[in-house]
Amino acid sequence: MPKTKFAVIVFPGSNCDHDAYHTAKHVLGYDAEFVWHKETSLKGADVVILPGGFSYGDYLRTGAIAQFSPVMKAVSTFATSGGPVLGICNGFQVLCEARLLPGALIRNKDLKFHCEHVRVRVEQTDTPFTLRAAKGQVLRIPIAHGEGNYFADPQTLEELEASRRIILRYCDESDQVSEASNPNGSINGIAGICNEGRNIVGLMPHPERACEAALGSEDGLVFFESVVASLASRGALTA
Repeated sequence: MPKTKFAVIVFPGSNCDHDAYHTAKHVLGYDAEFVWHKETSLKGADVVILPGGFSYGDYLRTGAIAQFSPVMKAVSTFATSGGPVLGICNGFQVLCEARLLPGALIRNKDLKFHCEHVRVRVEQTDTPFTLRAAKGQVLRIPIAHGEGNYFADPQTLEELEASRRIILRYCDESDQVSEASNPNGSINGIAGICNEGRNIVGLMPHPERACEAALGSEDGLVFFESVVASLASRGALTA
């Protein structure tokens, strides 16, 4: 089997790092390694995951301090060279603070922390993390956040829409995007976006928590299976 190595970045306050590691290593059987925030190398990783949690206690703003961690220089270099990077929940917030993705994640509209399963509709499949999904496919994946309300200025939002960089939207069971299906007030129902190069993806739902039937859903597997398939198609993996 071709080898794929996942690097799971660990900040002080990360709490979903083990979930991401477990999915890559034990559910799918690929190599995975934790990379502490003070490291300056990604240790030969093919894929980088910035996991959920509360990096640095969410002081100042979510992700605001994590952007200055030494490891983020290596993440930025890896990302700008085309390497696949997935930011989940707090990882999405870090990517926005580091300006690797546009916009910001602000307090949920109702000012409450939401921990529940939601449904999201796949909008685009031409990213390393969604190529195994079908456009319009509805996934059932959990969220757990207090600051998941995606916001961007009108010009940025227009650019995201025009360049097909909105990857996921919150929806109901029949794939309809509505205010009722939006758990946090995120503008245009946005649950995930990508960068211009389409190799950096940030999303608020937790796919790593929806990769085993015992957890109530296996819909999150598509993100991990997609990136492995993407790397294989590029010949980036070694036998």
